[in-house]
This record gives sequence, structure tokens and C-alpha cells, in this order.
Amino acid sequence: MELIKKPVWLRVRPPAGENYTNVKQSLRLLNLHTVCEEARCPNISECWGTGTATIMIMGDICTRGCRFCAVNSGKPFWLDADEPERVAKAIKEWRLRYVVITSVCRDDLEDGGSEHIAKTIKAIKLLCPTTIVESLIPDFRGNESSIKEIVKSQPEVISHNIETVSRLTPKVRDARASYEQSLLVLKKIKDLHSFIYTKSSIMLGLGESEDEVIQTITNLKSSGVSILTIGQYLQPTPKHLPVIEFISPDKFNWFREIAEKMGFVYVASGPLVRSSYRAGEFFLEKICNRV
Repeated sequence: MELIKKPVWLRVRPPAGENYTNVKQSLRLLNLHTVCEEARCPNISECWGTGTATIMIMGDICTRGCRFCAVNSGKPFWLDADEPERVAKAIKEWRLRYVVITSVCRDDLEDGGSEHIAKTIKAIKLLCPTTIVESLIPDFRGNESSIKEIVKSQPEVISHNIETVSRLTPKVRDARASYEQSLLVLKKIKDLHSFIYTKSSIMLGLGESEDEVIQTITNLKSSGVSILTIGQYLQPTPKHLPVIEFISPDKFNWFREIAEKMGFVYVASGPLVRSSYRAGEFFLEKICNRV
């Protein structure tokens, strides 16, 4: 397939800056991973420089093999029992206002790693009581007890990404994931805690139609999702799915307006938007300041 030339609105400067360098050095010393690096996020300097980071726990090897994701697949290592405390210490050292805790999928563990994630959230809450915590979770194969474990740890936001439209899910995501299961996970979170903020994300440019995107947005709203992000899929390596289309900023704005009319608490939609895009800024300014 012929490669599509990347448009000007997707060109970004290489990561740099004092805060970016400090966080990077600290990550290496503490043996921690971030999705910001693993997923090659174009917004890494911007987020790290403004007090937001997305830390990936339970290792950097995923048991699943989604065809859009840059994270390595394979057999993971054993869980590191000291990781929750190291993560909390790092967040305190960086003085983060907002942190997103995510993970690789751990289908090798009976609970999918939910207990480890919950311990990490609790450690952060204990050491950094003013830091807002978002937990970006896998689907845990729909296991309600695992979802309940995360809810009980009381992060301010729980995220789970739908990733793409229903028709493309079998092509884009691992066979163990499904569109319906992701919607079910999001609904279960709301059923367990109706006041918690839930969040999901959609990638565009994989061959979806406008109607399919609108249907996905509608399905997420019906599942109780509070916060929505919509961004452009970018092929991380030649081994991953190719980009079918680069979506224009105007089209992203159009989808944002549609979602806002449906009543989402907050919508971020644009070519460089990612699931954790400027999470701290929007949450603190758009939500916390209303309280």
C-alpha cells in the first residue's frame, strides 16, 4: 500500500526541555515505564512540562497483540511488589498535579492485575493526597470483581478505551478484546459508582465512516461515559496497521461539536489528541474549578 504523506498539522518538534529531561532521568533511575514513551506520543514534552504524566505499570510487555499499538507483546515478567511505592515516590518527586496510571494487559494473571493497579492508586493517594489520579484500565475480560477492585481504590477518573468503531475492532484490536466488552466495562464502572468520571478514546484514520464514528460516540454516551477524546491514528512501525486517511482539524472539530451536544462533560478532539491528552489541565480547569 502506498504511504500517505503526513500533513503539516501533524508535524511536531522532538521532545526537549528541562522538565522533560528531569522526568526521563528519574524514570530510568526508578525503573519505571510511561505510555508517553512506549506509545511514542507526540505530546510528551507538553504534558511532562505542565505537570501531567502517564505511567505504565506491571512491566512493558503486553499479553495481547493489538495491531495499532507500539507496546511490545509477549510473556511478561512477574509483578514487582515494590512498584506501587516507587510510582508514588516518583509522583511526589515530580510534583505532578495529575497522573494517569495505565498498564499492559496481563491476561496471565487471574485478576488481570487489578489488585496491583489498586495498590498503586492507594500508594499515590497516601503519599500525594493532592494529586488527581486517573486509572486507564484494560478490559479485565469483563471480570466484575477486577473492575470493582479499581473502583474501590477511588481514583478520580477511570478510563477504558474503545479504540475504534465496531466493524474495525476485530482487525484493529487483539481477538480477546471486543467492542461490546469495552462498552460493558464502562457501563459496569458507572453501575458500581454512579458519580465517578469515566473516560474513553477513539482513533480515526483506520477506514471508519463518519456514521460509524457518530454511532460509537452515541454508544459511549449510552454507557455513561463522561469524558471523550478523539485523535488521529499514527502508524508506529511498518509492522503495524497503515494509516488509511489523515483526518482534517475541521472534521475533528465537527465530531467534537456532535459529542458536546450529546452531553459529555468534556470532549478533546484533534489530530494530536491522545487518550491522556492534557488530562490534568482539562480536569483541573473544566471540572475541579466548578466544585
